[in-house]
Amino acid sequence: MRTRVGIIGAGPAGLTLAHLLRLRGIDSVVLEARSREYVERRVRAGVLEHPTVELLREAGVAGRLDREGMPHHGLSLRFDGTDHRIALADLTGRSITVYGQQEVVKDLIAARLDAGEPIVFEVSDVRPHDAETDQPYITYVDADGAPQRLDCDVIAGCDGSHGVSHAAVPSTTHAHDYPFAWLGVLAKAPPSHSELIYTHHERGFALHSMRTPEITRLYLQVPPEERIEYWPDDRIWDELGLRLAADGFTLTTGPIMEKGITTMRSVVTEPMRYGRLFLAGDAAHIVPPTGAKGMNLAIHDVWVLAEALARYFGEGRSDLLDEYSDTCLRRVWRAQHFSWWMTSMLHQAPGADDFQRRLQLSQLRYTATSTAAATSLAENYVGLPYR
Repeated sequence: MRTRVGIIGAGPAGLTLAHLLRLRGIDSVVLEARSREYVERRVRAGVLEHPTVELLREAGVAGRLDREGMPHHGLSLRFDGTDHRIALADLTGRSITVYGQQEVVKDLIAARLDAGEPIVFEVSDVRPHDAETDQPYITYVDADGAPQRLDCDVIAGCDGSHGVSHAAVPSTTHAHDYPFAWLGVLAKAPPSHSELIYTHHERGFALHSMRTPEITRLYLQVPPEERIEYWPDDRIWDELGLRLAADGFTLTTGPIMEKGITTMRSVVTEPMRYGRLFLAGDAAHIVPPTGAKGMNLAIHDVWVLAEALARYFGEGRSDLLDEYSDTCLRRVWRAQHFSWWMTSMLHQAPGADDFQRRLQLSQLRYTATSTAAATSLAENYVGLPYR
């Protein structure tokens, strides 16, 4: 096969890029190691920034998002057993929308297949080649076991931190490991609160979120070496009840449908480009989930890349491609700092002394009572403008 842009990975980054390119008349082929069923059911992030929602609307793939997404105009910082609301919309004029990553993926896959554009699922042994030349190509084995070659002008690596694209880029990696993990559960229970609750508690951080009016997403801070078998459902609900306790709050429980433990890291790859291979999303950077930035950064990356490719193929100019890495990394480092700040303020660090705990409470109280501090949190949380 021959295409202009070979895209490795059918997650939000790869699929959004393919869709944006199609709107600009640029053909592409998407390669994905998993099956369609798997990628459409893979539960990940669920908070969409305001600019992300606007982009999906402009791209014509937000019909179901607008019908089923859950707009949120604020969030709560819960500490000292009390809620302190950060009024996102009042402070910034913008809001967030809760809509699961797998739902975004479903919408993008449907739009691409409806347009007759190719997604090649269940491929293996994917390899980018000759990225440093003007004739890069990708080899892979298709679902029937036959070796294939995809010739292209540009390769977009959207296959995550463990994918082949990241490994193919000779770059510098900046990384930080956090001394805790999140135990996340998806429960068949109506949300206990109309907005997200970020909780600072002496037993550890907890988060109340949701996916739909009938499904709740909840998290508990645990040690990074924790094992999921130590957490039967009853223990999870008991611990959530302790950490989320507040006056007038009742935790709604129900059957737990999924649970797992995720360690927390910050990773930035610089540069995000090697020749004609461009990294996007988790292939280039990872943020701790506290700031809800992962999927949103990925979509910003490919928006920048699509604009650059449109200029390159339409006008023969490479200036935006040459600036791609620097342009994306400015937003990536801002998101890294915000995510680190939220994580540091809300979690109980192992071995922290009373002095450190009091500093955390002081920061929380200041953020909750200062309009300036609350506005800073709010404008970062809802998403800084693209331009």
